[in-house]
Order: sequence, then C-alpha cells, then structure tokens
Amino acid sequence: MHYSSSAHQTRRLVRDNTLAELTAQYIGILWDEGSHKVNVRSFLGEIAEIVGGDRFSVFSQEMLDFVIRTLRERGNSNATINRKMAALSKLLRKACKMGDIYNLPEFRRQKERQGRIRFLEFEEEQRLFSAIRARCEDSYRLSVFLVDTGCRLGEAIGLSWNDLQDSRSTFWLTKSGRSRTVPLTSRAREATLIQRGRLRGPFSMHTQVRFRAIWNEAKAEVGLGRDDQVVPHILRHTCASRLVRGGIDIRRVQMWLGHQTLQMTMRYAHLATNDLDSCVAVLEHH
Repeated sequence: MHYSSSAHQTRRLVRDNTLAELTAQYIGILWDEGSHKVNVRSFLGEIAEIVGGDRFSVFSQEMLDFVIRTLRERGNSNATINRKMAALSKLLRKACKMGDIYNLPEFRRQKERQGRIRFLEFEEEQRLFSAIRARCEDSYRLSVFLVDTGCRLGEAIGLSWNDLQDSRSTFWLTKSGRSRTVPLTSRAREATLIQRGRLRGPFSMHTQVRFRAIWNEAKAEVGLGRDDQVVPHILRHTCASRLVRGGIDIRRVQMWLGHQTLQMTMRYAHLATNDLDSCVAVLEHH
C-alpha cells in the first residue's frame, strides 16, 4: 500500500524507516519496562500491521486517518483508539525530533463516552478477599494494599523495601513517570510486615499473571465471574470512590492516585453527592 500527502508536493522517501523499525529503535528509550510497555508494543505492532511495511519520511494525515478508520472497523472503542494513538504520537514525536520523519500529523482525541465506573462495595470486598486469602495469603496482602492505597498492580509488585518509610509508601515505577508518596492505613502497613529474606519488596514474590489467575478463581467462586469489570484494577476505582464519597476534595484524590490531569479524576466527582446538600439550605430561604 502506498500513501501520499497533499501537504507535501515534493516527496522524498527515507528508505530505511518503517513503523516497525522506528518502534524497535525507540521503544526502549521512551517506555520503562513493565506491563505498560508490553501494551505499547502490542499497540504499535497492530498499527505497523495496518500500514504495512511501507517506508516513509512523512507520516501523513491520510495515513493516520486510515489507521483510525481501520481500528474502528475492527471494533475498537474511542477510548481504546485514544490509548493506541497516544503510543503512536509519542513514537512519532521522538522520530521527528531525531530527524527520521519530517513532520507530524494532527492527533485529535476521540470523544469517549462516560461509562459507569464499577467499584466494590464493602460486602463484595469481604467476600472476594476471603476467597483470595483461602488460596494465597500473599495475594490477600496484595489485595488489601491495592484497595487501601489505590496504586496500580505493577506499582505494588515493583515496590522495594526502601520505598516504605515512616508508614508511607513511595511509588517510583508509575505510568506517568512521576513518583508519588501516600500515607498507609493501618491494614495496608500491616500487609507489608513480612519476613524480608531475599525478597526485593513486600509483594515481589508475585507476578501479575499469577495474581490475576488467583483473582479470577476467587472471583468465580463468590459469584462475580460474569462481571467483566471485576478485574484487579477495580481496587484502584474502589479506593478513589471511597475517598470521594468520604468528602475528600477532588484535587487531593488526584494527587493520591497520581493522575496527570484533573480530568481523569473527575470521573469520580459525581460520587460526591453530599457536596450539594448545603445548596438546599441556601435555596430554602429564597
């Protein structure tokens, strides 16, 4: 397949650049090791398959539109397309900066539907955690830590002992690349109190694959097997929802979760129903 760009009347092809080659060249520089990098590699691999093996010096707007249209035809939601385009944009910005391509197409964020955010009620948490504990004490400790800190699974597994100081936990291996420190609840702190031995950190005996396998077994046992939103990440949603419903202002919740933008945290704002109660008293007098 060949592409042309109406914005460039003079075409000069760089014969040694394909999207797959750019990915191989820069993925190790742009993304840290971890599950996010695995996802990025998959995203860029799919996009490279869509555009084929063409070599290019300009990633044109037509090419980008073709990729987005193909992803949509394959059933990708706008939210999924946005995640894939974020990876592509980051790669192409680096390639442009290094002189591998001459300009960048305009990336426009696809409008995402605001879906319902699923979180665990206390009763659901108790049933699920009990089933997890019956299978693996270490998985239970990890579950408690996740729901009381709101951290991501990879952030918890990547903790070292030095990251735990004075009843606080510092997360360095974050999705945004920015570290954050949060205080620990008494039970989250207790979840880290184990014999260190040769372990790198309190949850380093785990891999994400192993934890998810135990999680799925427990989830099925307690009758949540058909709920596709009950994945380990629901513990992060649960933590956020409890903070908001407990009256913590949205900016502090943003800092707690480590969101780069307030918009990401605003997904939970509707849970702060008590914030509007004071409005009634004002209106009653008029």
